[in-house]
Amino acid sequence: MLHLREKSRTFSEGEKAMAYVINEGCVACGSCQSECPVEAISAGDIYKIDPNLCTECGACADVCPTGVISLAK
Repeated sequence: MLHLREKSRTFSEGEKAMAYVINEGCVACGSCQSECPVEAISAGDIYKIDPNLCTECGACADVCPTGVISLAK
């Protein structure tokens, strides 16, 4: 069962957003962008995920054909 958090989050001073990131190797196929339920992914040569919108649902990582999407450390 998928549980989504609120669409936009604010963080306390010093607190970092834990979100998924798209690493080098992205082929800009768009699979992740169309799968994101909160529209946190923007197109480009390498797609980017907005950490303030990402709900950490993992839908993008599940559909990435190159496996370059992972949870930020």
